[in-house]
Amino acid sequence: GVKIQPVTPDIAESLGLDEAKGAMVTDVPAGPAADAGMKAGDVITSFAGGEVKDPRELVRRVADAPVGEAVDVTVQSEGEPVELKVTLGRRELAEGTGTGKTVDSAKETASDLMGMTLAPLTPEIAAELGVSRDMQGLVVESVDPTGAAADKGLAAGDVITEAGQQPVTSLADLEARVKEARDAGRKSVLIMVRRAGEPRFVALPVE
Repeated sequence: GVKIQPVTPDIAESLGLDEAKGAMVTDVPAGPAADAGMKAGDVITSFAGGEVKDPRELVRRVADAPVGEAVDVTVQSEGEPVELKVTLGRRELAEGTGTGKTVDSAKETASDLMGMTLAPLTPEIAAELGVSRDMQGLVVESVDPTGAAADKGLAAGDVITEAGQQPVTSLADLEARVKEARDAGRKSVLIMVRRAGEPRFVALPVE
């Protein structure tokens, strides 16, 4: 009941983890993991008593585990290890694909940060992008092809909904999270990006 992605070295650094390993949770729809208290941004490090090095290994372990049984799962949540019991259900696949849509509304409120032009997401832009009108965040209007955001695969039409594991609804929010990461001596800030509604985490350098 979760969507996962690999933990890259820069994501590990932005979370304060010692090593780049585990499976990072990007989305927890209603289901067994949500019932167990798992959250987006958690990193699954152990499943059924075995270490989880990467998402592929987690998928393999889950496939081998019996459906309907409670399994011990360890996650790193906000820097602390948390033990959860998850009762397994059937696995469904969900893969996000980019829309590649460009956005040109709200130019006057756009601002440049970390190699991209960002503007607050309005219900109108959300409708244009085909995401929920209630979604809050910052929409990427354009990306400097030579900048850090482009290196991390961000594109026009992506929506940034979290930074530093807190919601961002304005440029001031994002700037505050970047400043916090810098002040804490981190090289990067963890952001959640949604493309066509599908979430993933990206660590953006704050130097």
